[in-house]
Amino acid sequence: MKYLLTIMAATISAANAAERFNEFVILPGHTEKNHVLSPLPHTYLTNDDLPEEWNWNDVDGKSCLTHQLNQHIPQYCGSCWAHAALSSLADRIKIARNCEGDDINLSIQFILNCGGSVAGSCYGGSHTGAYQFIKDHGSVPFDTCQPYLACSDDSTDGFCSHVDTTCTALNTCRTCSTFTENGGSCVALNYYPNATVAEYGEIMAQDNAERVNKIKMEIHARGPVSASINANPLVNFLGGKVFDDADAGRGPDHVTSIVGWGVEDGKEHWIIRNSWGVYWGEGGFFRVLTGDNLLGVEAGVAWATPGQWTEKNVPCSEDGKICGGVTNDVHGTKKMTFAGQEYVDPSVYLVSLVAKE
Repeated sequence: MKYLLTIMAATISAANAAERFNEFVILPGHTEKNHVLSPLPHTYLTNDDLPEEWNWNDVDGKSCLTHQLNQHIPQYCGSCWAHAALSSLADRIKIARNCEGDDINLSIQFILNCGGSVAGSCYGGSHTGAYQFIKDHGSVPFDTCQPYLACSDDSTDGFCSHVDTTCTALNTCRTCSTFTENGGSCVALNYYPNATVAEYGEIMAQDNAERVNKIKMEIHARGPVSASINANPLVNFLGGKVFDDADAGRGPDHVTSIVGWGVEDGKEHWIIRNSWGVYWGEGGFFRVLTGDNLLGVEAGVAWATPGQWTEKNVPCSEDGKICGGVTNDVHGTKKMTFAGQEYVDPSVYLVSLVAKE
């Protein structure tokens, strides 16, 4: 019995000592971290335009955020960068739709299947790499095309070695008709709901105070942003308070999404969404003191704006063989079409308002 307890204690100790994997990686194919065309919020907003507190998860009692995510199931996958990048992009689409209607959630698995050389894989990637990949590729499908498997072509954890996650039409958007024993099959869809990226970039500044203001203006004007952080101090952080450890590491190894800021006991903090599930932290969120770049949270902030997103789909049959009244042919020459809603950048109307004043 004593021997058994010793073995159990050693096993528990080894589990607690598991080393965190660095999930923030810049891939060789990620060559463009900024693609900016429109005026940035800090060029047309002032500090007076910023409220004392702002939270996209509570705008007059209504949440403008899409659903919560967990990158760690069905097995571990270091895809935080994709979760943060796509959830903040989807949040901005929801905000542009007045926070109404069914959520548009974007396929993280598609990025893992096809973005390996630019965006990343289960072995790490970057938020700006995800934005560049979507921009270069042309679009990202909705998640009903390709649900999250927590696998990439280079991962063998869990069932990953038994599934195909290579970049193919079938692994971009698919549907399956029925059981194979009943004559069913899975087919790739040439027509599928999707969203595009118009612009993306990093938030740069000469000092941290300026950077904080730029981050706030970006969030307030256009929506949540993605942010690289050092997650080591968060592994056993249970929330219930604002993280304020100035001695914590700042080197990035994880990516999250900042959805707003608040004030508690006279101290300002960021409101940050993680991708570790609702069971973690404060319902999947945590708060970090602003202004001191704690955890490195203010040094690696990036954003993206949508170009278009599908509002009216091209209808397909259940088995996917007929779409829009024509035969679905992923190998054909016809390009995918859809009735998309075009994003209007806030600068279009806010700049003119500032000019009138």
